[in-house]
Amino acid sequence: MLKYLLVIGVIAFVYYFFIKKKPIQTTTRTQETTTQSDEMVQCQTCEVYCEISEAILSNGKYYCSQECLKSAK
Repeated sequence: MLKYLLVIGVIAFVYYFFIKKKPIQTTTRTQETTTQSDEMVQCQTCEVYCEISEAILSNGKYYCSQECLKSAK
């Protein structure tokens, strides 16, 4: 009888730790940040494209550098 309980315990252990599928984790947050950082915007002064994460936003317009921002004012 003890052999059967041991075999059932080993089978349950293998099932729960190796066979049973884990729930799928959604990675919507990382996808959103990836798409946002990959988005390119055009500088209003020199018309060069740069990533939105590196651009400077001023008065609703994007600039690639401080120099372009100063020359626009």
